[in-house]
Amino acid sequence: MAEAEAPTTRAGRPRIDRAARRAAAAPGGGGTAGTAGAGRKIPYFDLLDEAGLQRIERQANRLLEQVGLEFRDDAEALRIWRAAGAEVAGVRVRLPGGLARRLCALAPERFVQHARNPARSVTIGGPNTVFAPAYGSPFVRCLEQGRRYGTLADFENFVKLAWRLPWLHHSGGTVCEPCDQPVNKRHLDMLYAHLRWSDKPFLGSITALERAEDTIEMARLAFGAGFLEAHCVVLGNVNVNSPLMYDKVATEAMRVYAAANQGILVVPFILGGAMGPVTTAGALAQALAEAMAGVAFCQAVRPGAPVVLGSFLSSMSLRSGAPTFGMPEPVLSNYAVGQLARRLRLPLRCGGALTASKIPDAQAAYESADSLHSTVLGGANYVLHAAGWLESGLTMGYEKLVLDADRLGAMQVLLKGFPTDDNGLAVEAYDEVAPGGHFLGCSHTLANYETAFYDARLSDSESVEQWEEQGSKDAATRALARWKALLADYEPPPIDPGVDEALRDFVARRKAAVPDAWH
Repeated sequence: MAEAEAPTTRAGRPRIDRAARRAAAAPGGGGTAGTAGAGRKIPYFDLLDEAGLQRIERQANRLLEQVGLEFRDDAEALRIWRAAGAEVAGVRVRLPGGLARRLCALAPERFVQHARNPARSVTIGGPNTVFAPAYGSPFVRCLEQGRRYGTLADFENFVKLAWRLPWLHHSGGTVCEPCDQPVNKRHLDMLYAHLRWSDKPFLGSITALERAEDTIEMARLAFGAGFLEAHCVVLGNVNVNSPLMYDKVATEAMRVYAAANQGILVVPFILGGAMGPVTTAGALAQALAEAMAGVAFCQAVRPGAPVVLGSFLSSMSLRSGAPTFGMPEPVLSNYAVGQLARRLRLPLRCGGALTASKIPDAQAAYESADSLHSTVLGGANYVLHAAGWLESGLTMGYEKLVLDADRLGAMQVLLKGFPTDDNGLAVEAYDEVAPGGHFLGCSHTLANYETAFYDARLSDSESVEQWEEQGSKDAATRALARWKALLADYEPPPIDPGVDEALRDFVARRKAAVPDAWH
């Protein structure tokens, strides 16, 4: 490899700086605050023509202006809508004359979510893609213990694993439910875990007004109250009660976050044939209307508050009623919703490696790959459920998490495309390699071999003899060893002792203030 350090090739061309190339190719390499994540250099996959997009938008506008949405059990939300110019009749809210689009236009096209470690801050929007682990599962699964209810120890494990996996840019939120903790207090433990055992950005609690308020207060302790006023440090993921309804759990959380200038992911969750039409275009139009109403509401609370338009559309088995994932209809919707979000100039959130499979098997791989690939090509800026999702979201899988993360690295290589400069065209290689020769030892190969191809950590590409000698391990078995090694080598990121003490004190005081509630 010594000759690769020479300043020029034999033809006089500049040698490649291999160290710089490795640094640029590494996760977060060369990045500055607010740029962590996958930067997109390839085009979007645009599915619909102009006429198709306009038809969907017209139907969404009809739902917003003529049908309306219900905002239940939150008088303050209705007051905010009236003040913004909406027509409010009882709990039904209609947004006439393009009001929804005018309010959506106030939201930033992209924004930075600041992490406790500034080098891990992420830009959400534009050409950036941010991957976060799965969210909300009450169960966990691993090869050694099978399926069981999640615990706080499991939750902390997943936070630590997400921190260690370079292809996950975000710590996520409720990566599993810590079911061994009281329902009304577990959000405090989850928030502390994200802030202490990781320094990546995270999602806060939205399941009750006081839990949203606790999230903002803990964020102020970690980042400083003044910093929050001008910077987004936490996101909340809010689901619409499709069809066409927001309850007070959603609107109260949206009010708390937006008023504090913190971000909200507004996400309709529609199972075609249940919470929305069975047709893809109809479900898309409903999802667009529901998400636009949520974005508009946040802007009515605080113009310019960061917000992400979300979409979570899935098909279902009309024979059993069970949700299905990775099927062609939601894959098509992933492409189309990207176009719709870009026309609104809003960041987009979609689901990631989704599957109905119970274990990390072939079904899980196929469904997750189709779902993730379409999400990436369609242009999602924030991908929740990018790793770990099993059993239609009921289970968070240890092995699935690291297997999915391996593919997230591949997706980030895909998003980069490939260069066509002199190095990309291997111009200098032909100074050394004669016709009929080989490229194995030439300077160009030596200069590029460490970054030329993505190294899939958990894929086995050895001969069958080597595979058998090493125990004939399948992918899940290799993944078991991988996540256990990651946890064994985990060392927590540093934190200011005063901040840690303040967070612990806040958690202790809030827990002591109310009795435990398990429902």
